[in-house]
Amino acid sequence: MRTSIFRSPMTWAGLAAVVVVAVLAAYWFQPWKLFTDTYVDEALPPAGATPAATTPISTPSSPTASATTPAVNEILAAGEFVTHEHETTGSAEIVRLANGRHQLVVKDLKTSNGPDLRVWLTDQPVTRGSDGWRVFDDGEWVELAKLKGNKGNQVYELPASVDPRDFRSVSIWCKRFAVSFGAADLTSA
Repeated sequence: MRTSIFRSPMTWAGLAAVVVVAVLAAYWFQPWKLFTDTYVDEALPPAGATPAATTPISTPSSPTASATTPAVNEILAAGEFVTHEHETTGSAEIVRLANGRHQLVVKDLKTSNGPDLRVWLTDQPVTRGSDGWRVFDDGEWVELAKLKGNKGNQVYELPASVDPRDFRSVSIWCKRFAVSFGAADLTSA
């Protein structure tokens, strides 16, 4: 008489448990992202320092009044990315637009793709190596958005309520595992 191990209900229950664990692990870690890239090439705002321009403004009390407004966008702070959990290169800039809004500009970013990557402005200094992987959620931080792509040029709007002077670094933050893939110190330009 031949007996098959696949006729036992315990074997089927064990096999089903292994499949469920494997599916959950695949969802949680998303290992396929290690082999895929998302490229982004957004138009970057032009930046430069030129004198302010005088623009005529007409008001009821003074039809020929003028006001001073910036003629171009201005880089307030900039820095280069350093590697943390995953190799990361590129640069980041905080730009004040001529209209007064602020943007974070990420240029030539190259990092690993990963699950649940975010772009954070933080008040923490950038520390090289594994000591810097988990410091960015220790202080004040603001999440600008999900990372648009792990390679290329991208632009993120800063909310009007965010004062860029309150932050000193930007991190590509993996929210799922609470770790920085890479970060850049933002120093005044």
